[in-house]
Amino acid sequence: MVSARPAVQSLPAYKPGRNPADLAREIGVERAVKLASNEVAFPPLPAVVQAVTAAVTETNRYPDNGAVVLTRALAERYGVDPAQVATGCGAVAICQELAQAYNDPGTGIAFAWRSFEMYPLLARVAGARAVQVPLMHGRDGGTPDTHDLDSLAAALDGTTRLVFVCNPNNPTGTAVRRTELERFLGAVPAETLVVLDEAYREFVTDPDVPDGVELMRGRPNVAVLRTFSKAWGLAGLRVGYLLAEDPAVAEAVRKTHLPFSVGMVAQAAAVAALASEEEVRARCAAVVAERDRLTGALRRRGLEVADSQANFVWLPLGERTAELAGALEARAVITRPFAGEGIRVTVGTPEEDDVFLAALDDALAATAA
Repeated sequence: MVSARPAVQSLPAYKPGRNPADLAREIGVERAVKLASNEVAFPPLPAVVQAVTAAVTETNRYPDNGAVVLTRALAERYGVDPAQVATGCGAVAICQELAQAYNDPGTGIAFAWRSFEMYPLLARVAGARAVQVPLMHGRDGGTPDTHDLDSLAAALDGTTRLVFVCNPNNPTGTAVRRTELERFLGAVPAETLVVLDEAYREFVTDPDVPDGVELMRGRPNVAVLRTFSKAWGLAGLRVGYLLAEDPAVAEAVRKTHLPFSVGMVAQAAAVAALASEEEVRARCAAVVAERDRLTGALRRRGLEVADSQANFVWLPLGERTAELAGALEARAVITRPFAGEGIRVTVGTPEEDDVFLAALDDALAATAA
């Protein structure tokens, strides 16, 4: 019998959000609401639909392996050289390529915890040590559920090759501010690559939360990850990208890149989305307004909800998490629970959020009885 590596055999499978149609059939309702996967509720941009329709007619051909058109568009948008850009099948694929490029067995990948759940899995696949540093929980005046960057810097050593800073953080929605982040970047050794994972950057409204691309400039050991899956509405097509001050970082990602992983249709969609930035900004503003409404409604129910800078909110429920998430699912609302910690709720449409709030009221009453 041929066996996979022990590290792979012991990996937990990635758990995507439940399919709402499956849940609706299971519990016998007409419709379930899915607020688990941080998708935007808007339909694809009109320009994206048009570009995808045109690109489909050429899918008998291989795509451009270098995603040259998209790479040039990103380079122009951010004022960098195309050599500083790498694209991939979603930002998570680039995370894996970074681990493959920079980590040997015995080296380390550092990150806050809880944060993006793929970070520890990437470390294990690469044979690297996962260096997990707990989030702050209000101690020393820090914002609860936010990166403790001083402790993260202290956890680095000569074997740490990668550090991921998820900003805003998934799943808590909190974000670190300029002063703390600049101090952290100044403390990281030059041989350690800091990856600012900014999947939710477009939803940031706090002026003190810095743009990672600006912090990247002049710092050769800093790179920025972003994605088209969230604000740009391309979750179903999977396009992410990396920007690096040092072109050698982007080159390393391209060397570990799975050939043709950004398909022809996906590239066309991403280029069209970039050209629709004004409409995307308007959509993000609508999400932010609904995020504020949802946050206020949850606080009025006595729940502790931190200010989110993403398109989701975090309910730190501790041991109540599994019970409440199950109660919500029984009421046809799918959220993302993290056992023993909390529930992440994606900001949906106002109608979807009202369904969630009604289900939450009912579930809280039932679980309190």
